[in-house]
Amino acid sequence: MSVTDKLKNLLKGHEGQVGKGVDKAGDYVDKRTHGRFGKHVDTAQERLKDRLGREPGQRREPPAQP
Repeated sequence: MSVTDKLKNLLKGHEGQVGKGVDKAGDYVDKRTHGRFGKHVDTAQERLKDRLGREPGQRREPPAQP
């Protein structure tokens, strides 16, 4: 069993809290880097949420078009 599978099992049922934690961590990184890597941080946040699970009924938002 991989580490990711173990994390998924531990976090099952707490997807909302996981999402909030991922968002908070991304905001911290953005603050510390003065937003230089904002696009990369956003991508990492979305991938983590996809990987660890989303809240039931929550859909991934499409990327903003410039």
